[in-house]
Amino acid sequence: MRVAPSITATVPTEQDRVALAEIELCGELIIAASSADGERLSADRIDEVLRVAAEREAHDGRGR
Repeated sequence: MRVAPSITATVPTEQDRVALAEIELCGELIIAASSADGERLSADRIDEVLRVAAEREAHDGRGR
């Protein structure tokens, strides 16, 4: 009789979630860069893609 190996599900850790978020942001940068006019993305465009202003506003709102 052959028994199938048990598969244990793991719960994603905070480190896993951070890594996945970073991968997603890198993907968004690659997509933006591939559709950009010219050789490079401007710093403003990078901030826009990475939603820097939105994150800053959310952070400032929580800190008050």
